[in-house]
Amino acid sequence: MRKLQIAVIGYNKDRCTEEARLLAYQVGSEIAQAGAILICGGLGGVMESACKGAKDKNGFTVGIIPQDEFLFANEFCDIVICTGMGFARDFITANSADGIISIGGGVGTLIEMAVGYMKKKVIVTIQGSGGVSDSYAGKYLDERKRVPILIAKDAHSAVQMFSGG
Repeated sequence: MRKLQIAVIGYNKDRCTEEARLLAYQVGSEIAQAGAILICGGLGGVMESACKGAKDKNGFTVGIIPQDEFLFANEFCDIVICTGMGFARDFITANSADGIISIGGGVGTLIEMAVGYMKKKVIVTIQGSGGVSDSYAGKYLDERKRVPILIAKDAHSAVQMFSGG
């Protein structure tokens, strides 16, 4: 049986807050404990912290990076997909997941949310994490109302929205 794949998206290294790093670490840990696979953009910030959290709980991580060389990926990625596609990789990240957890973030995060929204994937934001996650929490991305952007109070409840536990 295929394992659940959850994408963690959010702030990159330059914009990441300490609160977002901690939330990402906790989300990664919860994903691993749920027996799911963590999918992310494979770089720093939220992506690196989530991967570290998953690895610390013996989880499995996949980083889908925009560059064409492995060395750009964070050290906690078990598998690195080098796309060489720049921001177009956001489409691959969102499409490769059963659902998405968003922590803070800017326009790259919004692109991934929009792809998930168009594919009617479950999208969960962590309350108070900042950026586009807070801007769109509890809303729809457009008037079609394809899927609501759900709000979780913490990492545990965010992951439970996918695993049903």
